Amino acid sequence: MKQSLYAVFRFCLVVCALILLWQAVVMVFALPRYILPAPLSVAVRLWSGHAYLFAEALVTLREIIAGFAAGALFGAGAAFLLAGFPRFGRLVWPALVVLQSFPVFVIAPMLVLWFGFGIASKVVMTTIIVFFPVASNFADGLARTDSAIVKAAHLDGAGHWQLLFLIRLPLAMPQLFSGLRIAAPLAPLGAVVGEWVGAAGGLGFVMVQANARMQGETVFAAMLILALEAVLFRKAVDLAAPFFTRWSPQA
Repeated sequence: MKQSLYAVFRFCLVVCALILLWQAVVMVFALPRYILPAPLSVAVRLWSGHAYLFAEALVTLREIIAGFAAGALFGAGAAFLLAGFPRFGRLVWPALVVLQSFPVFVIAPMLVLWFGFGIASKVVMTTIIVFFPVASNFADGLARTDSAIVKAAHLDGAGHWQLLFLIRLPLAMPQLFSGLRIAAPLAPLGAVVGEWVGAAGGLGFVMVQANARMQGETVFAAMLILALEAVLFRKAVDLAAPFFTRWSPQA
């Protein structure tokens, strides 16, 4: 309990220090509001426009949740299948690495053209960003099962798929959630990049519109809400992890 309170106090202290530094930079350099608004101006914008910002935040949150769920499902499924068919995996993984090297800003306009300005293109963008860390970490976990455990299972008569389902899968769950923890703060990035390229709503859309009008307070207000969504999303993954990794001795 004391450690939790200390962690909260430390977090609040860091936030206050950053806000003070932010205010100091604005005052010392006398920056215009459209470049770097003062913290109080952003707080006022959050309060005055909370209904509008909250509605747009829900749009982005739906995209994040749908894209994260799809990316986690496809990433874990792909890693599992490639572990089940290792020869096929050796052929597919190089292609996946090449696809991973493509910048998201190059892919995003193509997705908007293919899937339109609605939620679909943002969900696909988020799915792509989430897929690679999940697939990579889970595949690594499946491949790194202790050789002594594998030999013992084979001596007991376990086949390839029995070994994969009953031993390698439970032991790899911590690596799967390691990938999910990496992907959680990246999921909002995927949604917002898609909204920057083309959208009719969402926090990325708010940022683009406000930036064009030089409304720095609105841009920073949307950024703060997006950061909060990313933190809460990561926390949700951390809270879920113990329920799925309790069978693993590495948890």
